[in-house]
Amino acid sequence: MENKDISIEQDQNIDHGSAAFVAKYAGRDIQAGIITATMAIPLSIGIAMMSDYPIQVGLATVAFASFIGFLFAWFRPGNFIGAPGIAAGLAPILAIGVATFGFENMAFIIFMTATFQALIWKFDWQRYLLKAVPPYLVEGLLAGIGLKIALKFLPYLWMLPVGMAVSEDFWADSRVQVVALSVIGAILFLGLFKKFKNTKPALPYFALIVLGIVASLFIDVRMLKVEDVGLSMRLPVPEFDSLYLWTYAIFFSLMLAVVDVIEQVMSNAAIEKIDPLKRPCNSNNSLFSIWVSNMGASFFGGMTNLDGLAKSSTNRLAGAYTKLSVLVIGLLITFFIFNVQYLDNLPYFSLAIIMIFVGIKMVLGLLHVAIYGPYAVLLATVCGLLVFQVGIFEGLIITLVVHAIISYVIFSKIDSMPHATIVGKYFQKFKEDEQEIN
Repeated sequence: MENKDISIEQDQNIDHGSAAFVAKYAGRDIQAGIITATMAIPLSIGIAMMSDYPIQVGLATVAFASFIGFLFAWFRPGNFIGAPGIAAGLAPILAIGVATFGFENMAFIIFMTATFQALIWKFDWQRYLLKAVPPYLVEGLLAGIGLKIALKFLPYLWMLPVGMAVSEDFWADSRVQVVALSVIGAILFLGLFKKFKNTKPALPYFALIVLGIVASLFIDVRMLKVEDVGLSMRLPVPEFDSLYLWTYAIFFSLMLAVVDVIEQVMSNAAIEKIDPLKRPCNSNNSLFSIWVSNMGASFFGGMTNLDGLAKSSTNRLAGAYTKLSVLVIGLLITFFIFNVQYLDNLPYFSLAIIMIFVGIKMVLGLLHVAIYGPYAVLLATVCGLLVFQVGIFEGLIITLVVHAIISYVIFSKIDSMPHATIVGKYFQKFKEDEQEIN
């Protein structure tokens, strides 16, 4: 143990972005990239489907963000083992965007999202966002979204193949076979995840996919069909025909940018803890990489991205030490972007198990809120229910307003201060925090 600590201490005294350091751990990082890609590909497919985006576009977003993340790590490292990708927490928001603005206008939404993120990065505003939107409210938001994801993919566990005649008897033999496969797949996935989550995190995903492919040789199950949409570069110019859509588009992009930024900052806090060399993260540098990736993605109709904790944890447990692993992830995903026919071997029930698992994990994130106290648990739960029942944007806004009113009333009663004084002290606290950081 002592020798290991000495080795780590020596590594901390060298340039972790140097070619020599990257070369030292190249073998580990290549292996980690292959393993993480095994998990990232089906997860990215499910998130793209949940977002109502073409699967090929979702994969292209992950690959592009991976290349940008690897490139920026050489001169503006945000974190050292984070793996970029499309976030499950943003999927229903993007789906709302597609339904509201049309897919043809989503490139402009992503462009505006990147523009707002660039402003947040330029002026280092993410520290204020974490004060205005407490972390426990973000957990509530993600819990509501997680519930949406789980219920969205639940029917795929018993869905029959396309073209198969549907019997009036729901529990016909064909349905029983699909449900039995789903149950076996879920038990296999959860069992392997519980046993290997800290040693071989990609194994459950790989085993589930192999089970699905083998089972499809003997049993008729619904298979994935990936459309080759023909990726092309184009300017993200919108075609809005009303002032309302222009206004709503601006506020929608702002909300998307804020949620994306807060998720990245929270992920960085976790990535810093699991880093094998305990290297500190620079969230502002991470935001630099994110907004550039989002800006670039808007020119081929791509989605938003961030260094998600699930993929980053897998990357770390697979042995990653540098962003070379991210380059490997990008290269492997690029292969499938231009060879989408190989993805047609993925059964829907396997994909559904993965996405339902992701959704449930997001809901269980509410358990983390307990450290903030009963008020935080209650407000986060209310936020999650509102997001699920009323809508993502509306649920978050309502909860923020309720939180602001409660805080305002409590402060005015406890401190017996005039209203203007309370507002003044609030902004004074922001100034003090900024002076302390500078």
